[in-house]
Amino acid sequence: MQRLGVVMEPEAGNEHEVEGVLNPAAVRGADGQLYLFPRLVAAGNYSRIGIARVLFNAAGDPIGVERLGIALEPETDYELLPHGGGGCEDPRITFIQLIQRYVMTYTARTTLGPRIAVAVSADLFHWQRMGLVQFEPYRGIDFDHVDNKDASFFPVAIPNHAGKMQMALMHRPHFSWHPA
Repeated sequence: MQRLGVVMEPEAGNEHEVEGVLNPAAVRGADGQLYLFPRLVAAGNYSRIGIARVLFNAAGDPIGVERLGIALEPETDYELLPHGGGGCEDPRITFIQLIQRYVMTYTARTTLGPRIAVAVSADLFHWQRMGLVQFEPYRGIDFDHVDNKDASFFPVAIPNHAGKMQMALMHRPHFSWHPA
Protein backbone atom coordinates (compact mmCIF):
# COMPACT_ATOMS: atom_id res chain seq x y z
CA MET A 1 0.00 0.00 0.00
CA GLN A 2 1.26 3.44 -0.88
CA ARG A 3 -0.11 6.74 0.45
CA LEU A 4 -0.83 8.99 -2.54
CA GLY A 5 -2.14 12.08 -0.75
CA VAL A 6 -5.42 13.86 -0.15
CA VAL A 7 -8.06 13.32 -2.84
CA MET A 8 -10.64 15.78 -1.50
CA GLU A 9 -10.49 18.58 1.04
CA PRO A 10 -12.75 21.55 1.83
CA GLU A 11 -13.08 23.92 -1.10
CA ALA A 12 -12.20 27.52 -0.23
CA GLY A 13 -15.28 29.75 -0.31
CA ASN A 14 -17.74 26.84 -0.38
CA GLU A 15 -20.27 27.54 2.39
CA HIS A 16 -21.30 23.88 2.50
CA GLU A 17 -17.75 22.82 3.43
CA VAL A 18 -16.52 25.44 5.94
CA GLU A 19 -16.34 22.92 8.80
CA GLY A 20 -15.03 20.00 6.75
CA VAL A 21 -15.34 17.30 4.11
CA LEU A 22 -15.12 13.81 5.55
CA ASN A 23 -16.19 10.19 5.79
CA PRO A 24 -17.28 9.54 2.17
CA ALA A 25 -18.97 6.52 0.70
CA ALA A 26 -17.21 5.31 -2.46
CA VAL A 27 -18.94 3.42 -5.25
CA ARG A 28 -18.44 2.62 -8.94
CA GLY A 29 -21.22 3.87 -11.18
CA ALA A 30 -22.66 2.01 -14.15
CA ASP A 31 -20.35 4.20 -16.27
CA GLY A 32 -17.29 2.68 -14.56
CA GLN A 33 -16.40 5.97 -12.85
CA LEU A 34 -15.54 6.11 -9.16
CA TYR A 35 -17.80 8.42 -7.13
CA LEU A 36 -17.43 9.75 -3.61
CA PHE A 37 -20.36 10.78 -1.43
CA PRO A 38 -18.72 12.84 1.32
CA ARG A 39 -20.27 14.43 4.35
CA LEU A 40 -20.09 18.18 3.69
CA VAL A 41 -20.16 20.13 6.95
CA ALA A 42 -21.41 23.74 6.91
CA ALA A 43 -21.39 26.21 9.79
CA GLY A 44 -23.09 24.92 12.92
CA ASN A 45 -22.34 21.26 12.06
CA TYR A 46 -25.10 21.29 9.41
CA SER A 47 -24.32 18.30 7.20
CA ARG A 48 -25.22 17.36 3.64
CA ILE A 49 -24.12 14.45 1.46
CA GLY A 50 -22.28 15.61 -1.65
CA ILE A 51 -21.47 13.89 -4.95
CA ALA A 52 -17.99 13.98 -6.48
CA ARG A 53 -16.34 12.08 -9.33
CA VAL A 54 -12.76 10.97 -8.63
CA LEU A 55 -10.21 12.17 -11.21
CA PHE A 56 -7.21 10.01 -12.12
CA ASN A 57 -3.84 10.72 -13.77
CA ALA A 58 -2.40 8.72 -16.69
CA ALA A 59 -0.88 6.21 -14.26
CA GLY A 60 -4.33 5.50 -12.80
CA ASP A 61 -3.70 7.26 -9.47
CA PRO A 62 -6.40 9.50 -7.98
CA ILE A 63 -5.46 13.17 -8.18
CA GLY A 64 -8.61 15.02 -7.09
CA VAL A 65 -12.35 15.26 -7.57
CA GLU A 66 -14.94 17.01 -9.66
CA ARG A 67 -17.79 18.22 -7.43
CA LEU A 68 -21.16 17.32 -8.97
CA GLY A 69 -23.63 18.64 -6.42
CA ILE A 70 -25.63 17.46 -3.44
CA ALA A 71 -27.13 13.98 -3.11
CA LEU A 72 -29.10 14.65 0.09
CA GLU A 73 -29.55 17.59 2.40
CA PRO A 74 -31.74 17.82 5.49
CA GLU A 75 -35.38 18.14 4.45
CA THR A 76 -37.52 15.70 6.44
CA ASP A 77 -38.59 15.88 10.07
CA TYR A 78 -36.11 13.12 10.94
CA GLU A 79 -33.20 15.12 9.46
CA LEU A 80 -34.02 18.56 10.87
CA LEU A 81 -33.55 19.78 14.43
CA PRO A 82 -35.86 22.34 16.05
CA HIS A 83 -33.14 25.01 16.50
CA GLY A 84 -32.44 25.04 12.74
CA GLY A 85 -29.68 22.46 12.64
CA GLY A 86 -29.80 19.05 11.12
CA GLY A 87 -27.90 16.56 9.14
CA CYS A 88 -27.53 13.84 6.56
CA GLU A 89 -24.19 12.25 7.40
CA ASP A 90 -21.81 9.34 6.92
CA PRO A 91 -23.29 7.56 3.88
CA ARG A 92 -22.63 3.95 2.90
CA ILE A 93 -23.73 2.82 -0.58
CA THR A 94 -24.32 -0.71 -1.86
CA PHE A 95 -25.50 -1.76 -5.32
CA ILE A 96 -28.11 -4.47 -4.77
CA GLN A 97 -28.39 -6.64 -7.88
CA LEU A 98 -31.77 -8.10 -6.93
CA ILE A 99 -33.49 -4.71 -7.19
CA GLN A 100 -31.02 -3.08 -9.63
CA ARG A 101 -30.65 -0.07 -7.33
CA TYR A 102 -28.02 1.67 -5.28
CA VAL A 103 -29.06 1.71 -1.63
CA MET A 104 -27.63 4.41 0.62
CA THR A 105 -27.73 4.17 4.36
CA TYR A 106 -26.85 7.37 6.16
CA THR A 107 -27.02 8.90 9.59
CA ALA A 108 -29.97 11.23 10.09
CA ARG A 109 -29.52 13.70 12.95
CA THR A 110 -32.92 13.37 14.62
CA THR A 111 -34.28 15.01 17.76
CA LEU A 112 -33.71 11.62 19.45
CA GLY A 113 -30.07 11.44 18.32
CA PRO A 114 -28.39 9.77 15.35
CA ARG A 115 -30.50 7.19 13.53
CA ILE A 116 -30.10 5.13 10.35
CA ALA A 117 -32.02 6.33 7.30
CA VAL A 118 -32.22 4.83 3.79
CA ALA A 119 -32.42 6.29 0.29
CA VAL A 120 -32.39 4.50 -3.09
CA SER A 121 -31.23 5.48 -6.58
CA ALA A 122 -31.12 3.96 -10.05
CA ASP A 123 -28.31 6.26 -11.23
CA LEU A 124 -26.42 7.68 -8.18
CA PHE A 125 -27.65 11.22 -8.95
CA HIS A 126 -31.34 11.10 -8.02
CA TRP A 127 -32.13 9.74 -4.56
CA GLN A 128 -35.49 8.80 -3.05
CA ARG A 129 -35.73 8.74 0.72
CA MET A 130 -37.27 5.59 2.18
CA GLY A 131 -37.27 6.76 5.82
CA LEU A 132 -35.68 5.62 9.04
CA VAL A 133 -34.77 1.97 9.48
CA GLN A 134 -37.13 0.30 11.94
CA PHE A 135 -35.93 -2.66 13.96
CA GLU A 136 -37.82 -5.41 15.73
CA PRO A 137 -36.93 -5.57 19.42
CA TYR A 138 -34.17 -8.10 20.04
CA ARG A 139 -33.62 -9.70 23.44
CA GLY A 140 -35.30 -6.79 25.14
CA ILE A 141 -33.41 -4.10 23.22
CA ASP A 142 -35.46 -1.50 21.35
CA PHE A 143 -32.97 -0.48 18.63
CA ASP A 144 -35.37 2.21 17.38
CA HIS A 145 -34.49 4.18 20.53
CA VAL A 146 -30.72 3.63 20.55
CA ASP A 147 -28.23 5.97 18.88
CA ASN A 148 -27.17 4.17 15.72
CA LYS A 149 -24.75 4.97 12.88
CA ASP A 150 -22.62 3.56 10.10
CA ALA A 151 -24.99 1.02 8.60
CA SER A 152 -24.45 -0.86 5.36
CA PHE A 153 -26.51 -3.39 3.44
CA PHE A 154 -25.02 -6.62 2.17
CA PRO A 155 -25.18 -6.70 -1.66
CA VAL A 156 -26.98 -10.06 -1.77
CA ALA A 157 -29.66 -11.78 0.27
CA ILE A 158 -28.44 -14.18 2.95
CA PRO A 159 -30.32 -16.90 4.86
CA ASN A 160 -31.81 -15.94 8.22
CA HIS A 161 -31.96 -18.27 11.24
CA ALA A 162 -34.84 -20.21 9.60
CA GLY A 163 -33.14 -20.50 6.21
CA LYS A 164 -35.31 -17.83 4.54
CA MET A 165 -33.37 -15.48 2.25
CA GLN A 166 -33.42 -11.88 3.49
CA MET A 167 -31.54 -8.66 3.04
CA ALA A 168 -29.07 -8.02 5.85
CA LEU A 169 -27.84 -4.79 7.37
CA MET A 170 -24.72 -4.32 9.43
CA HIS A 171 -24.90 -1.37 11.84
CA ARG A 172 -23.24 0.20 14.87
CA PRO A 173 -25.63 0.96 17.73
CA HIS A 174 -24.15 2.99 20.57
CA PHE A 175 -25.09 1.98 24.07
CA SER A 176 -24.35 4.43 26.85
CA TRP A 177 -22.38 2.84 29.62
CA HIS A 178 -22.56 4.17 33.15
CA PRO A 179 -20.19 2.46 35.61
CA ALA A 180 -21.64 1.73 39.04
